[in-house]
Amino acid sequence: MDIKKSVKETLENARDATKEALHRSTADAEHARRDIDADEMTTGEKVKSVGNEVKNRTQAEIDKAKREVRTHT
Repeated sequence: MDIKKSVKETLENARDATKEALHRSTADAEHARRDIDADEMTTGEKVKSVGNEVKNRTQAEIDKAKREVRTHT
């Protein structure tokens, strides 16, 4: 039973690590887009972009926390 649990945890950790990397790269891309296009963006577009960046960074931290909790329990 321990092997089955170990395999399951490993797969879940890999999935969460992948999702974390995806969210972080999406947030970085959103930030870079604002750096490049800031002069051409409206205030509303900038606010939406910041919101998307924060959302993706938060999702990345949630995925990281899930892995850490799984590892320490």
